[in-house]
Amino acid sequence: MQSTVDDAEVAKFEAMAAEWWDVEGKFKPLHMMNPVRLDYITSQIAAEFDRDLTTDRPFAGLRILDIGCGGGLLSEPMARLGADVVGADAAERNIPVARIHAEQSDLTIDYRHTTAEAVAGAGEQFDAVLNMEVVEHVADPLAYLTACHDLLKPGGLMICSTINRNAKSFAVAILGAEWVMRWLPKGTHDWSKFITPDELYDLLSRAGLEPVDKRGFVFNPVSWSWRMSDRDLSVNYVTASLRSH
Repeated sequence: MQSTVDDAEVAKFEAMAAEWWDVEGKFKPLHMMNPVRLDYITSQIAAEFDRDLTTDRPFAGLRILDIGCGGGLLSEPMARLGADVVGADAAERNIPVARIHAEQSDLTIDYRHTTAEAVAGAGEQFDAVLNMEVVEHVADPLAYLTACHDLLKPGGLMICSTINRNAKSFAVAILGAEWVMRWLPKGTHDWSKFITPDELYDLLSRAGLEPVDKRGFVFNPVSWSWRMSDRDLSVNYVTASLRSH
């Protein structure tokens, strides 16, 4: 299966690899957003697989793939919840960073320098695929999401987040985050590759997935915090979809 990796996009994240766990570094926006992302991910997985989040290891027995795992900001919480986690990233320099941090945290996570297409091509399948802030960085979103479909067991769940494409997202995600706040290096995001919720739903359906939910992640500059919204998907948003067969 042909790779959908965009080498120029991978190079951007390779350059920032050492900073993944610096809460004041280049990935500060992700660290700030991570609690809200985790709330959504854990609630969707718990609902789909009938798991009780108040128990010690509620995701025990579930196999989860974190595509574009970076330094492991999502892989580690999934492992702590008991899941069997594979973290995959096309940026080679991210993997040793993730491995070292997992080892320091006494967590067992299978980190690999690989792609969604390669893992799917090997015939591996998972109960859930975390696909967070990746689809706007690939060369062919439909081919990439089709590979993600193939990675799911029948009845499997994919959580996919990305950034909407409109004037507000340009102002917030590019002018605000890259130029004004300087949270991210200029050029980290390409506005033309952002995807609207309607476009993503269409891509998911064409890839053989059934979209079942979408929510917005909204940043409040006054309280300096993120919250989830049922209605405001104007910039950052997340979807849940199922592989029905």
